[in-house]
Amino acid sequence: MGAEKTDPTAYHNSKGEFSDVSDHDGGESSVQGPPQRTLQRKLKNRHIAMISIGGVIGTGLFVGTANALSNGGPIGLLLGYMIMGSIVYCVMISLGEMVAFLPIPGGHIKLAERFVDPAFSFAMGWNYWYNWTIVSRLLTFVIVPAEISAAAILINYWNHTINDSVWVVMCLVVVLTINMLGAGAYGEAEFIFASIKVITITGLIILGIIIDLGGGPNHDRIGFRYWKNPGPFAQYDGISGAKGQFLGWWAVMTQAAFSFIGTEIVAIAAGEAKNPRRTLPKAIRRVYIRILLFYIGGTLIIGLLVPSNNPLLKLNSGTAQSPFVIAIETAGIKSLPSIINACLLTSAWSASSSDLYTASRAIYGLAASGNAPKFFLKTTRNGLPYIAVLFCASFSLLAFMAVSKGAGTVFQWFSNMTAVAGLMTWFGISVTYLRFYKGMQVQGMDRKTLPYYTNLQPYAAWWGVVSTLTVCFFSGWSVFLNGKWNTATFVTNYLLLIAWPIMYVGARFYYGTKPVAAEDMDFKSDLAEILADTYDEPPPKNRMEAFWQWLVSIAAPLGNF
Repeated sequence: MGAEKTDPTAYHNSKGEFSDVSDHDGGESSVQGPPQRTLQRKLKNRHIAMISIGGVIGTGLFVGTANALSNGGPIGLLLGYMIMGSIVYCVMISLGEMVAFLPIPGGHIKLAERFVDPAFSFAMGWNYWYNWTIVSRLLTFVIVPAEISAAAILINYWNHTINDSVWVVMCLVVVLTINMLGAGAYGEAEFIFASIKVITITGLIILGIIIDLGGGPNHDRIGFRYWKNPGPFAQYDGISGAKGQFLGWWAVMTQAAFSFIGTEIVAIAAGEAKNPRRTLPKAIRRVYIRILLFYIGGTLIIGLLVPSNNPLLKLNSGTAQSPFVIAIETAGIKSLPSIINACLLTSAWSASSSDLYTASRAIYGLAASGNAPKFFLKTTRNGLPYIAVLFCASFSLLAFMAVSKGAGTVFQWFSNMTAVAGLMTWFGISVTYLRFYKGMQVQGMDRKTLPYYTNLQPYAAWWGVVSTLTVCFFSGWSVFLNGKWNTATFVTNYLLLIAWPIMYVGARFYYGTKPVAAEDMDFKSDLAEILADTYDEPPPKNRMEAFWQWLVSIAAPLGNF
């Protein structure tokens, strides 16, 4: 069988071969009786495009980079985000190859069940749900705590007198309303929010270049001044020499991971995407473009404009601000900081909305795999998993911790937890791809016939496995410095790393599962429905549609290398 190449697109459903895999989009084959309502494909090409582009741009970039710059200095900040960017790219091309072939509800959670082990899917799914529901970020589920806490930081820029609980309630109402209107409304809202974020970060990068060259009202030509004084690297916690500089750079890595968490949302959205075989490869191809343009460009500008010893960079201080706002104020631009802060606030709302959407679809995928109660599979007539949405939204009340503990401190706690949970998700995706890759080899399937593939595999997936575990293992190293023990920091960094193997081993014993052999992997189920949902994009009806099709296609020739 291994010597004979097979075209995966030739496969059709094989309903009787694997009874635990659904023959329809919903994925809940164990449910007996009349057909149950399932998720519906309502996300359009432009929705998926902006979810993939804007989904990774959130408070991690606009707010979280403050602590990263303070800890690592401008070069440490830039190197940390570049290395994490390489990890993200490798994870996303691995995920993209699988999800473009099998865009099913539950995304990588269901794919892990097929290609690794149902117990592995259990551990990955609950870690992912916890990430987005309790830790919340952009990439962090619903759970808005981190994003809502970030929103409180941003709003405090204007008004310190009003209690943060007022802003928390306001953000929760906006986020819950968007998600209760369904996937179509979420897609439209995210299209608008993501557009604002893309315009904002692009404008900030251009403005940053102008300010750096002396084009601001104060005409101060900054250049690389702050790379010389206070220096290219920060001395972490006052530790001198190369050791302090290395520790400062490493401290950036966890924050960088937090910033990138959320890139995999496109996999969760795949189950509700129209024409997924066409839209998803395009979205994956744009990953490295936004990494280079938005994150590498953004962190470079931040490091040029703000000195790493600026006290306003400390998120646990009562006067914390976004590095971009600090730079604009320093340049003497009067009204723009408030405008930028408003744009950053919409970013927090967008990220929170994405978090809730992702969390609810993740627990839906867990229920479809039999790893969560079946009532989470219930949907309305228009495909909204309302029980899953309301259940996940209830955890957003954790955002009120920002009121009692201080928004900056809570944001840092949540960002630590989000980063580790997200890194473990990337680890699971990379492992799933390696098994997917092995299964295709054993079953004689030609990867070049897939809707999306790259020539970097399986090396990219191996880099994802090794690097994510390494960063997770050393994420909380700072608490082991002399006199620096902090129980909250230790727990938020290592709780999920410890919980993953416990959940996996526990599920193996409880369910009596075993790893899926390469020759038994299911590459057939659901393909008939997926192929039926594939069609050529219709020609544009007007100039606006023509402009949009051009805009979303300009990155396509850059992929598949």
